[in-house]
Amino acid sequence: MSNLFEKPAGVQTRWFSPENERGERSRGGLANGGAKGRPYLRLPAGATTTLMDYEGSGTVTRIWATIDDRSPEMLRSLRLEMFWDGAETPAVSVPFGDFFGMGLGERTPFECALFSDPEGRSFNCFIPMPFQKGARITLTNESGKDLRHLFYDVDALVNVDHAPDTLYFHAVWRREKPNVLGQDYTIVPKITQSGRFLGCNLGVIVDPRYEGAWFGEGEVKMRFGEEEKPTLCGTGTEDYIGTAWGQGAYVNRTQGSPIADGERGYYAFYRYHVDDPVYFDDGLEVTIQTIGGCEREKVARLRDAGVPLTPTTLDFGDERGMIPLIEAAPGMTVESFPEDRGWSNFYRQDDWSSTAYLYLNSPAGAFLELGSVEERTIQ
Repeated sequence: MSNLFEKPAGVQTRWFSPENERGERSRGGLANGGAKGRPYLRLPAGATTTLMDYEGSGTVTRIWATIDDRSPEMLRSLRLEMFWDGAETPAVSVPFGDFFGMGLGERTPFECALFSDPEGRSFNCFIPMPFQKGARITLTNESGKDLRHLFYDVDALVNVDHAPDTLYFHAVWRREKPNVLGQDYTIVPKITQSGRFLGCNLGVIVDPRYEGAWFGEGEVKMRFGEEEKPTLCGTGTEDYIGTAWGQGAYVNRTQGSPIADGERGYYAFYRYHVDDPVYFDDGLEVTIQTIGGCEREKVARLRDAGVPLTPTTLDFGDERGMIPLIEAAPGMTVESFPEDRGWSNFYRQDDWSSTAYLYLNSPAGAFLELGSVEERTIQ
């Protein structure tokens, strides 16, 4: 905390809000004689509003917002975009709700190193977002109904002297409903820039056809450059977010699962590489296996009933270790050891979504546009 008593020469603070949209000096709170005359905006259906537009160098230090309609439909229909240094393509183009640390179009109180929602009805982001020449942040209402209340402020330091090689903040949102059976879910599509992977939040709505079987056996894998095989590889979904043997609801500083609702089959969880940086020089791709697991008798029964799955391993918890089925001898199946109960992992299909956060060496957007509102909507 040594920098609390330091003041960089020339650096000043600005707040961009409905009471001072351009963050100008001596221009805050002018409406209604300064008596809270314009604390919020109305955002009609189809409209775009600018939350910040600044020319010059600086760093966004905090974004806070709240809206009166926090339904899953609205949280996925609002599009948050960020442009750095005059780039035409956004570095961030993400559903509003998902951006602020938790997906599935839901809110619940939580706090971590990068995001918080103190009482389940507000949105806070503390990720530093530097820029050299300018910053523009917009919000578009792509729903079919008006948003009556949008309160926000974007806090920034201006006149910041950044090094030439300072990285730019990016975010990418994806969804697969369902994922392709037997294929990994992609968290970060393959990119060629250099930078840092800051982490991600993920949301899973489990398919009820699996009758409560555990979804989270898949390993997170990170490939650098042109690698076919990953350099970084975890050991399981709940392992990646720092817990083990299943996944309940918890929130920690850099890892957590604010939503773990087994009855509904809703899981929202996060892992941020704040203390364990992930750097890359020649590109990156991040994926997670869509593998679950349960008792092998149940796997066989679900398979025979036509539920989409592909068994991958057997584990009897003894000296035999984990027995592979993907590379097994011809004919080996989950029934190959009738004397044992055992555990079987298997590829499955669920509703996956994610927001990934990165710093890259280019201000221009590196990712594809969002899909339609219909594709984003929680159902």
